[in-house]
Amino acid sequence: MSKVTVVGAGNVGATCANVLAFNEVADEVVMLDVKEGVSEGKAMDMMQTAQLLGFDTTLVGCTNDYAQTADSDVVVITSGIPRKPGMTREELIGVNAGIVKSVAENILKYSPNAILVVVSNPMDTMTYLSLKSLGLPKNRIIGMGGALDSSRFKYFLSQALGCNANEVEGFVIGGHGDTTMIPMTRFATYKGMPVANFLSEEKLKEVAAATMVGGATLTKLLGTSAWYAPGAAGAFVVESIIHNQKKMIPCSVFLEGEYGESDICIGVPVILGKNGIEEIVKLELNEEEKAAFAASAKAVHATNAALKEVGAL
Repeated sequence: MSKVTVVGAGNVGATCANVLAFNEVADEVVMLDVKEGVSEGKAMDMMQTAQLLGFDTTLVGCTNDYAQTADSDVVVITSGIPRKPGMTREELIGVNAGIVKSVAENILKYSPNAILVVVSNPMDTMTYLSLKSLGLPKNRIIGMGGALDSSRFKYFLSQALGCNANEVEGFVIGGHGDTTMIPMTRFATYKGMPVANFLSEEKLKEVAAATMVGGATLTKLLGTSAWYAPGAAGAFVVESIIHNQKKMIPCSVFLEGEYGESDICIGVPVILGKNGIEEIVKLELNEEEKAAFAASAKAVHATNAALKEVGAL
């Protein structure tokens, strides 16, 4: 029996739970929220699609009852306030630090062996907070951001190429922020061939720029943070862990000298399996990419410093 808990039944959390159920990633998916009735109602609504969509996963909703999350294999933390138009991810830190820390501590009371997937923003800093405050081994704390950013990168690449997005490979490293993420255009491919064979350097720069503001673009259009792709990205990470798929996915993980950085959670490619982070994949970066990664890490360190200012660490 496999079990996944999604904390936060808002747009992102509910979408993540829905994708997990529809794809039958786990036998049971529990949604927990602080608002009375929301997770119960959404779980019931989703369960009423089971016979229409043909899935067998059981969905359960509960209000702040952490006992119902007991023995979860993976827990996805989406709780926190969403980003509003004009608001940076960093501005969320004071509020969301307290929420994420409390949630993680409560989860571990009932699922001491769970692997945590952090979605709450600012994501790299919330991942770092979870790692530092909980004392868990670093393979069990994973920030989801790179999976989402890479999916957006592949979307913009496919749009520029006029091709099927499933035939494009590409990934994003660095911080999960509008100015800190690094779309790796040099490594991007279309059916195994470098995208540089098909797109000009100018066009590739446009694709990278669109990727970096991908979240902000949607926030401006929607009036709140996006949820379909973030929710699906969370489920994608969970599936690689639960099914021991050993997929290479960029995630925010704790570095101890890799990529020249230490004491930071930041996006790099990792192999995800049943133990969480099975391996940190080391890329040979060129000088320009190394400089961009160092600058990204510096920005994430600066945001992490705010954890001490608000008394979270």
